[in-house]
Amino acid sequence: MKAFEITGKFGIAQVRARTVERAPLGAGQVRVRMRANSLNYRDLMMIEGQYNPRQPLPLVPLSDGAGEIVEVGPGVTERQVGDRVVGLFAQGWLDGDFNKDHQRHTLGGPLPGMLQEEAVLDQHGVFVPPAHLDDAQAATLPCAALTAYSALAVLGDVGPGQTVLCLGTGGVSMFALAFAKALGARVIVTSSADEKLERARALGADETINYKAEARWDKIARDMTDGVGVDHVVEVGGAGTINLSLSAVRPSGRVSLIGVLAGGDSQPNLTQALMKQVCVQGVFVGHRRGFAQMCQLIEAHQIVPQVSAHHPVDEVQDALGLMKRGGHFGKICLTW
Repeated sequence: MKAFEITGKFGIAQVRARTVERAPLGAGQVRVRMRANSLNYRDLMMIEGQYNPRQPLPLVPLSDGAGEIVEVGPGVTERQVGDRVVGLFAQGWLDGDFNKDHQRHTLGGPLPGMLQEEAVLDQHGVFVPPAHLDDAQAATLPCAALTAYSALAVLGDVGPGQTVLCLGTGGVSMFALAFAKALGARVIVTSSADEKLERARALGADETINYKAEARWDKIARDMTDGVGVDHVVEVGGAGTINLSLSAVRPSGRVSLIGVLAGGDSQPNLTQALMKQVCVQGVFVGHRRGFAQMCQLIEAHQIVPQVSAHHPVDEVQDALGLMKRGGHFGKICLTW
């Protein structure tokens, strides 16, 4: 069968197609024929050796994928041949608190990822996506969507009367916009491009800020909340934006740490976090129970993921280059 691997050394140019043997099915496992994948910034970092430089190679990359079960192993009771499923990022994390063992069982590193014609997964590590989503849209759910849902609904308890600040217009932020609106919150979105901000408004953003035009977007966000500050920041920038996020959030508010897109080496202003009694919460995607709850919300509100680019799977290097340039809105997907 066909699989793509990072071969020899890290780098986008090292992601190459190979013919590999089909893995045998063990007890409780299912074989999923891939139909679509979506890209995450974690995938790019893994491929370039930035996420885990000690990751053994070769590695099948990508954490997200949707497809159809074509075979079930002994003892499989939850799923059957023909089921349309997505693979869950943290294969062993069904519920409860996160621990290091969960980190050792994630797709796309250290476990083999989903950029392969067929993937063998545990029956508990797959889930049926909402029926109104196509394969590419379904493939966006395991990482970006669940991360946004975990931040807002599982850990953040966002609801009516609150204001959520979403940094940027990438996959996590656009899911956060959709979920926050579904939960009854007001949403502010930032971007460096007015065109992307217009698209965010069309999707329900109440306010937008161009952070290139407004370097002190934290002050603008506070002004939009009568000087109080936002209740929740979906922080995908990392060191390059954390201090502005701490400035934008209200006393006793929450900052969900999700990404490192802005890079930088600035030191977080811990005094500000302390004096405002801010909860700074790291978010490592989420568990299976949260995924099930998220799918219920998606179905109830008929939420459709934003996919701005579709590439045939053989153009994976081009798709990764697009992600690296930041030239997308929402998600980038691959089709088999």
